[in-house]
Amino acid sequence: MKTPIMKDVLKLLEKDSRLSAEKLAAMTGHPLAEVEKAVRRAETDRIILTYKTVINWEKVGREQVSALIEVKVVPQRAVGFDTVAQRIYRYPEARSVYLLSGTYDLLVQVTGRSIHDVATFVTEKLATLEFVQGTVTHFLLKRYKEDGEILDGQDELERLPVSP
Repeated sequence: MKTPIMKDVLKLLEKDSRLSAEKLAAMTGHPLAEVEKAVRRAETDRIILTYKTVINWEKVGREQVSALIEVKVVPQRAVGFDTVAQRIYRYPEARSVYLLSGTYDLLVQVTGRSIHDVATFVTEKLATLEFVQGTVTHFLLKRYKEDGEILDGQDELERLPVSP
């Protein structure tokens, strides 16, 4: 059940999961006890799934390769794509799995230490599943923005100075 207080709290937590209950109460104008109750309820009801930090790993020198893999599958009788997606998302390499419309059925986001790690996942685990008909792998070359955060630190395009 989403109440007005819960919606207010969720909007703020989505932007900054580090906000304390006290800060949330001050920002929303709702009593602290009600804010704490709303957060607990959202966690219990799995509305809030996790608290996440977006990290620019390139700035700390950690090598990481990400890929988006389009997957064409045969849907399973009586359950459609759900059991197929479930089988794929249980692999630790699969960071995200989405059902798509269009030419391909699923989109799988994979992260590994190297291109070889990602290729091994695709060729030995994903493509060999009996219901997978085909895959197309797109390696991410550069991340500019992730989860709403600009990674290079520039919020706005710089304007050229105008002189009279």
